[in-house]
Amino acid sequence: MVNEQMKKYVIGIGEALFDCLPEGRKLGGAPANFAYHVSQFGLNGCAISAIGADELGDEIVDTFEKVHLNHILPVVEQPTGTVKVTLDDKGVPQYEICLGVAWDNIPLTNSMLEVAHQAQAACFGSLAQRSQTSRETIQAFLDAMPEDALKVFDINLRQSWYTAEVIAESLQRANVLKINDEELDVVATMLLGEPTISGKLIAEDPEKTRRICRELIARYELAALMSSRLPKRAMSLRPKCRWLTPSVPEIASLLRS
Repeated sequence: MVNEQMKKYVIGIGEALFDCLPEGRKLGGAPANFAYHVSQFGLNGCAISAIGADELGDEIVDTFEKVHLNHILPVVEQPTGTVKVTLDDKGVPQYEICLGVAWDNIPLTNSMLEVAHQAQAACFGSLAQRSQTSRETIQAFLDAMPEDALKVFDINLRQSWYTAEVIAESLQRANVLKINDEELDVVATMLLGEPTISGKLIAEDPEKTRRICRELIARYELAALMSSRLPKRAMSLRPKCRWLTPSVPEIASLLRS
């Protein structure tokens, strides 16, 4: 369901799934969460994923409709996605991201392309791109968006479900990168050949962090880079580039401007 009365969609495209926790299941998926939260700030959020012809798929649709969140959720042969969450002996969560699920098989539809043409922003990650089908759909969607749209790559690396190729292709399409400390190490090593020190994160060295972020900004012509470690104001290699501390209200304000 898409609200045709409101234009300029803000999209979350990728995984929509259930986290199966010891105390019960909870609807999640970073792109779907993004679409929901921006809609709470008055923007025209829309979640794009795929669901199975099953009870969990019906529950996702019902939940989105109850909170008035636009959605495009084609039904596919595979089951609706789940993540099994268990606690180890020390109480640390362990995640089993199930394979071969609906969001691994997001088909590109005409309704998706119509929304892409009217989008002012989209958020996507690396996880849903672990399969070729969803990767091709996400890339085609991004390529169909207006030139001046924001394309936020919330890199969101999970387990071994990413490659240097997927990260590089995503950065080539994105103009905003959101990254955390651990992910910065992975990206710096994979894409820049940056050596890392065992037991020490790059983000613990402010000057090194700035240098690597400047290199990513320059190489991929980013308009903004968001990280919890970077200052809100800093020098960059591009006059219009901003370094931001992640904040949904700030993003909402930026999109309204």
